[in-house]
Amino acid sequence: MSYCREEGKDRIIFVTKEDHEAPSNAELIADDPNDPYEEQGLILPNGEVNWNCPCLGGMASGPCGSQFKEAFSCFHYSKEEVKGSECIDNFRAMQECMQRYPELYPQEEDSESSPPQGQSGTAPTTDSNPPASTSQSAPSSDSEAPSEGQNAS
Repeated sequence: MSYCREEGKDRIIFVTKEDHEAPSNAELIADDPNDPYEEQGLILPNGEVNWNCPCLGGMASGPCGSQFKEAFSCFHYSKEEVKGSECIDNFRAMQECMQRYPELYPQEEDSESSPPQGQSGTAPTTDSNPPASTSQSAPSSDSEAPSEGQNAS
């Protein structure tokens, strides 16, 4: 049995399998030229984030939309000395979610995998020797460049 209930501003509709099998009679509504959120930009006059802003590229919707909103909101409202430093867990959750949907959120080439600017040559594509320990990834106190076979951290 299908039914609908209101929770605040949201309407939750439960439908039966039979309801889904019938063709839809929904009509799409054209964009409202008087929509107060349409031309506001990323931040609304009241200081809130405009999740409908085209500048977000649809990141606020989809399977990782809630994680994106949490991370972006945390950063936007951050009062820390290093802005957003308290949001690392939110961004990590967003990244983990996006990695579960590679067809929706394609991974760009890692900028760390390309050679640093000012160095010529290409990075080796295979390495037959695995790293001896994980301590190589920790930052070094001296500023020496990594030698051949070491990874830059």
